[in-house]
Amino acid sequence: MNHKYEIVIWWSEEDQLFLAKAPELPGCMAHGETREEAWREIHNAMNLWLEVAREHGDPIPQPEGRLVPV
Repeated sequence: MNHKYEIVIWWSEEDQLFLAKAPELPGCMAHGETREEAWREIHNAMNLWLEVAREHGDPIPQPEGRLVPV
């Protein structure tokens, strides 16, 4: 699924992994050993976040559509 939500990916020295976060979806985070893996995993996490929100009738925020360099 192609999401229009902001995604932030950064290297964590402490974890020795790339961490990924979707700031507009509270608590939606993932990680990977490479940037590409973190990118794939955050998309999986976003799909699950949105699926659970729909199942529970929780509000789903509209994407801000910000352009973020990767």
